[in-house]
Amino acid sequence: MHKEKKKEKVSISIFRKRWRKFRSIKRGYYAFVALIVMYAISFLLPLFINNAALIVKYNGEYYFPIFKSGIYEASVFGQERHGETNYRQLKEQFRGDNSDNWVLMPIYPYGPNENLLDEISGSPPHPPNVKHILGTDDRARDVFSRIAYGFNISISFALIVTLFSYMIGVSIGALLGFFGGKLDIFGQRLIEIWSTLPFLYVMIIVSSILQPNFFLLVLILTIFGWMGITYYVRGEFYREKARDYVSAAVSLGARNSTIIFKHVLPNSLTPIISFAPFAIVADIGIMVSLDFLGFGLPPPTPSWGQLMRQGMTDINNWWLIAAPLTIMFLTLIAIVFIGEAIREAFDPKVYSRLR
Repeated sequence: MHKEKKKEKVSISIFRKRWRKFRSIKRGYYAFVALIVMYAISFLLPLFINNAALIVKYNGEYYFPIFKSGIYEASVFGQERHGETNYRQLKEQFRGDNSDNWVLMPIYPYGPNENLLDEISGSPPHPPNVKHILGTDDRARDVFSRIAYGFNISISFALIVTLFSYMIGVSIGALLGFFGGKLDIFGQRLIEIWSTLPFLYVMIIVSSILQPNFFLLVLILTIFGWMGITYYVRGEFYREKARDYVSAAVSLGARNSTIIFKHVLPNSLTPIISFAPFAIVADIGIMVSLDFLGFGLPPPTPSWGQLMRQGMTDINNWWLIAAPLTIMFLTLIAIVFIGEAIREAFDPKVYSRLR
């Protein structure tokens, strides 16, 4: 009897089963880990990619320009120039003086909005070289630093838009699917009317009246992006509300809000979670497209689409097209791999809450 008890299998939650399935799909799991690590590092980019020094020791005192809200004038460190301190030149100056003064720069000492015309001869854009591994754009700004900062902006934008779109879409789809009847009929007609609005024309009109910014674009994309998930959630609620567990909850006197959010919604998450990575891919594509067309984020915001637009003006500036396209392709393909793995892990034919 004692041996038989040892052979009894330990109960595993549905979440752990799905997580194990997700980890077993290697390309999706590794893409997920890589993307999470890169996104986390992107918030620390000023420590790695920046034209401001991390630490400056000058005449026995320590300065931390990277953490200062303002700027240090060049005269503070004895530079014979007006305006902001050039920390790369200051580092070379201290090195030549053979003094105790020193400057600690980030690994890649060029900022995304820094004009480099004073340091690079010739008219921009400049091709890739040893110092600027992806060259400069048409305003002599380092392309690598702009792509790196643009990664954070693109992912953050897509995540926020997807989150708010799903909150609205899931809520409306749940109400339409659960209550049905006239609410569903009129709700569907209103959604169909709203979906016929031309998104690009709306963006052109808004851009002609207001200066687009990050939050305005999030608002507009959310207004137009919630409708797709509504249909899937509505269908899931129609199917789930006919289950016996919903009838049991109703007979026990459970409130509609409790039935919707505590019972039906957890069993309707499969399409929501499965489609989320692909929604993120679509939102990144929309943002890059708007920046390319000139209706996106205002200059000098680091943007992949703006770099591609510069490259299209002269095909000889191939690095302005190849660099953002390559990083965009790698980012989107990683998200697609994640989406495929999530879809496999949440396949109701493999694991279901009702089994």
